[in-house]
Amino acid sequence: MMADPKDQLIVALDGAPEEVSAWADALQGVVTWVKVGMTLHYVLGARIIDELHARGFKVFLDLKLHDIPHQVEGAAAALGALGVEMMTVHAAGGLDMMAAAVRGANQGAQQAGKPAPVVLAVTVLTSMDAASLRQVGVADDPQAQVERLARLAAQACVGGIVCSPLEAPLVRQVLGAGAAIVTPGVRPAGAAADDQSRIATPAHALELGATHLVIGRPITQAVDPAAAARSVLACLDAR
Repeated sequence: MMADPKDQLIVALDGAPEEVSAWADALQGVVTWVKVGMTLHYVLGARIIDELHARGFKVFLDLKLHDIPHQVEGAAAALGALGVEMMTVHAAGGLDMMAAAVRGANQGAQQAGKPAPVVLAVTVLTSMDAASLRQVGVADDPQAQVERLARLAAQACVGGIVCSPLEAPLVRQVLGAGAAIVTPGVRPAGAAADDQSRIATPAHALELGATHLVIGRPITQAVDPAAAARSVLACLDAR
């Protein structure tokens, strides 16, 4: 059975609070998932999660936790208690840190009486290429680094991986059939260029093995965000 496109599209609400409120109004009932990143969460905190849940959205909270295991475990517990459906940690933080995140998220959700979130490990940011990896001391190309971090994340029992669509087939081989593969760097055909360097169209990303597609500016910066979202959903439904 084909997945419901509304369960595959995640709209990134990366903007000021007043913009996000307008986007949420436009997208309510059109999409199921929204992403809250650092810019928005650092301004509004848990309040924005509650507001989006009240509107019926599922929330992917993308804060990319990266610290010593003890700090990450405590932070993950606090986020798990919010009832978010997905959250992220940086795989570069290592095995112990990722395992601490999973442990903390599960404990926080359990104590709050909420379902445990899917903890996703971020591998290589889609804004980075081989040259930018070399700048931070990583000699391997993005694909090799993604594979290395995905294998480490699998040992930590995370629920999935964040990677570019181009690495999705490799990640699927590493993590197996049940893992979530969340891909930013997804751009509808004809979308304007931006700071993402390893990208694919929505249909191609799913063909490569992604389970969820994160799309922000091509939808939120459109004249009619709801129409832009429906256009992406129609493209996915036509596969």
